[in-house]
Amino acid sequence: MARKPAEPTTRSRSAPPPKRPSATRLWFKKRRAWLRGIGMATLAAGTLGIGVLGVVALDPMARLRDTTAWLAELGRGPGLSVQEIRIEGREFAPREALLAAIGITPGEAILDFDPSVAKQRLEQIAWVESAHVERRLPGTILIRITERRAFAVWQREGRFSVIDREGRVMATERLEAFGPLPLVVGLGAERVAAPMIDLLRSAPEISDRVQAIIRVSERRWNLRLQNGADIMLPEGHEEAAITRLAELQARDRLLDRPLAAVDMRLPDRLVVRMQTPGQPATPTPTPARSQRG
Repeated sequence: MARKPAEPTTRSRSAPPPKRPSATRLWFKKRRAWLRGIGMATLAAGTLGIGVLGVVALDPMARLRDTTAWLAELGRGPGLSVQEIRIEGREFAPREALLAAIGITPGEAILDFDPSVAKQRLEQIAWVESAHVERRLPGTILIRITERRAFAVWQREGRFSVIDREGRVMATERLEAFGPLPLVVGLGAERVAAPMIDLLRSAPEISDRVQAIIRVSERRWNLRLQNGADIMLPEGHEEAAITRLAELQARDRLLDRPLAAVDMRLPDRLVVRMQTPGQPATPTPTPARSQRG
């Protein structure tokens, strides 16, 4: 009896499931456009660097100058010009003077700007104690300044100026913007006023009555009181004289009397001269409104 041929197996093998892309491949796929841009930028930078090196190799000095000029021209392109000049710390310093000192205006190439040169120019301005300058690409220049502090008003030959503690002139107009300041008068007074003002501040019972501190012959001081009287201080012994004057005020109310002058220049005596009846008070130097506005 012949055997029946074996029937073909109907059971088929199942196809393997599709593989899922790896996390790395998915990351690269999502950032394909970004990576392509970086690659092109890197290629351009590399080409630029090779070109610069090649040019410099041909003629180091002349070619380097040409390349620098070419790069500066690139800095004048969109996005590399000055769009904003930001100034921080300014209170009284004229903005126009600061802008003139930095030497650049919006629209000019930011790569042409030298922060160190601008810092030096800013610190030459009488208002500026110190300056910090930054170039922030693509288009911002940041200026931070510390202004000098107004210390006194100085009068010489009828002209009034605001000075700092070292006697440097800060302003000659709009003096009222600085508020009440001690008034010093005379040639050379601005250079040596600080120790005298500090001394008076330590004796408020005296300083409250002082209208002006007057330099005499560039050697010594007179105190002009608000009632017009003059207190003549000895040269080089101002501290001892102020201490003695404060004691006389506390004990005898000397400065509240109708004085014309108090001479303290002699070490062993005090000369007091009273106002005579009908005697006008000595005019006190004060900044005129026309000179302050």
